[in-house]
Amino acid sequence: MLRELRIENLLLIESAELRFGKGLNAITGETGAGKTILAHSLDLLMGGKARAGIVRPGAEEAYVEGVFALPAALLEDPELAETFERLPGRVEAQEGVAELVLGRRVSAGGRTSAFVQSRSASAADLKAFGPRLLAFYGQHEHRKLTLASAQMQVLDGFAGAEHLEVVEHYRRAHGEVVALTSELTELQERDGARERDLDLLRFELEEIEATAPDANEQEQLGAERERLRHAEGLLDAATQAVSSLVGDDDSSAGATGLLGEVDAALKPVDGVDASLDQLAERIRGLEVELGDAAAELRTYRDGIDGEPGRLGEVEERLEALDRLQRKHGGSVDAVLAHAERCRVEIDRLENAEERSAELEARIATAAQTRAEHADELSRSREEAGTRLSKRVRKELASLAMEGASLEVGLEPHPDGFGPAGQETVELRVATNPGIPVAPLGDAASGGELSRVMLALAGLGPAAGASTFVFDEIDSGVGGNTANAVGERLRRLGDERQVIAITHLPQVASMASTHFRIEKASQRSTALASVEQVSGEELVGEIARMLGADHADDAASRHARELLAA
Repeated sequence: MLRELRIENLLLIESAELRFGKGLNAITGETGAGKTILAHSLDLLMGGKARAGIVRPGAEEAYVEGVFALPAALLEDPELAETFERLPGRVEAQEGVAELVLGRRVSAGGRTSAFVQSRSASAADLKAFGPRLLAFYGQHEHRKLTLASAQMQVLDGFAGAEHLEVVEHYRRAHGEVVALTSELTELQERDGARERDLDLLRFELEEIEATAPDANEQEQLGAERERLRHAEGLLDAATQAVSSLVGDDDSSAGATGLLGEVDAALKPVDGVDASLDQLAERIRGLEVELGDAAAELRTYRDGIDGEPGRLGEVEERLEALDRLQRKHGGSVDAVLAHAERCRVEIDRLENAEERSAELEARIATAAQTRAEHADELSRSREEAGTRLSKRVRKELASLAMEGASLEVGLEPHPDGFGPAGQETVELRVATNPGIPVAPLGDAASGGELSRVMLALAGLGPAAGASTFVFDEIDSGVGGNTANAVGERLRRLGDERQVIAITHLPQVASMASTHFRIEKASQRSTALASVEQVSGEELVGEIARMLGADHADDAASRHARELLAA
């Protein structure tokens, strides 16, 4: 149930706060006042796309926030468990009810951000709650209802949870048949070019395996190439460094020799002064360190020219690695991945006949499984179609369409098997007794479509939603039929929360909570305000909807009668 809706800078609305009640909530106002803004704000909360120009002119951003009351049992729902675990803000139940706060912000530039429990979230998080929180029914839904896919959803949703499990089993089986058939077709189409493809794959794999690239090798070879390219300079530097340390031909002119002279000068007074002894020990340590460094420098110097022709080998190796990378993805990792793909593809093509036979056997098994699920699905749809027809016929009678009937037609799928079964679903309606049924889109007017959709409300995929939102679903309806539509909405309100954006006084008068939206035109920029009305204000609003004003005694009396009824 939607408890509160807050709107800031959305189209004509600068600021509004609505506190909805249980049962039927009506939203009314003059044409063009901005009633559908409220429906759009709810769509944003459900993760819907923000349309261009939705931010009120002059504002930097628009913001919508909804506070929902959830049954505690919904927190344990397996379908929502993953979403609740991912939520940035914890949702806890108190006294059997949990409170969920959803928010959506839209900048003037079109960027959007989502919030759950006042913390940053994603639009996907909002969408996860959509089917459980709100179900939308609007004028645009009229035409959607005439689509075969939507009619299939209505029937499957009405059939129940066990039926939907069969639908899922069929879809998985059908998907497996399609995937295996596609693989077999590809294998057969490539049969003529198999030897050519094998030659190319083997050549590429042999080239890679012959080079045997290593992920760390290129960096090491690059460093070695730089060292070899500067071998002469490195040799001169190392030679000079050795000479400076040990002198020419191990003479005492080097640094180690000088340290030896220092050590010899200090030996006669060894043991006389402890502080001088410490210095002498440090000097002896330096002499040892310099000796080790000199030995390593000799080894380094002698090894620079130790491998004649090594630079050429390194250059050749790096060029081979670079050539492979240019051909297969730009990195050694990409080259190795391509080699693995070659091995897999070679194995597949070399064993094409065996693989074809295996695929044909698997297709036969999967097709048999699909056929079994399809038959079970067809029987379930046929039974559900009969129940749906009876249920809708009863609802249509209560909506001033006495004698109207709905027939659920199941026709063989043109391809034998489709993504949703071996049949298509077509809702056919006879709007008056004695006339044959015809497809929904051909047989029903706009007002009749509205009532058919109202009769189906709560029977399809949206049956699990706690709040129904009707956006001028009563369009094209008037007179006594309007009373029937209002009564149907009121009865729906006995089962769950209903929010109806309406222009009919007969519908509005049956609401337990009523909001009026008005547009102020005295300013340079039009603004709309929303307020809850009751008492004499409500009488005045109903009178306005009757085409009069509050000063019209007859209209006011009629409004009071509607409200009393």
